[in-house]
Amino acid sequence: MKYSLSEAAKATGKNKTTIQRAVKSGKISAAKGDSGSYEIAPSELHRVFPPAVAQRDAQQPPSNDTQQGKFSSINSNLSRVLELEKELAVAHERSNGLEAQKDQMVDTINDLRKRLDSSEGRVTALLADDRPKRSLFSRLFSR
Repeated sequence: MKYSLSEAAKATGKNKTTIQRAVKSGKISAAKGDSGSYEIAPSELHRVFPPAVAQRDAQQPPSNDTQQGKFSSINSNLSRVLELEKELAVAHERSNGLEAQKDQMVDTINDLRKRLDSSEGRVTALLADDRPKRSLFSRLFSR
């Protein structure tokens, strides 16, 4: 069963013009009937506007059962928050460990660069040896 504009207004407790504006803006999809009036599916209407009965229930003070339900929901939310905080603490510890490992690797890299620079100087000095060359004969008989 589809609602007309006036039926939709009664079902939601809204004004007909409010429903019509929602249809024209595209918030609610509706088809035009044979008579030219809007036909609105109840699921589509109540997706945007809650039923009038639900609005009245929301205005009534909650009963003890409802309050207990809220408290259990709050408790479950609090336990979830505590779990997430523990996970965050573990992630921070892991991050700190990785940061320390990175710093150690940077120190190692810097040390290896210094060693490489000093060895390059020694290799260059050996390759550019300017000492006079002695012949084989002079090396054999000169002691």
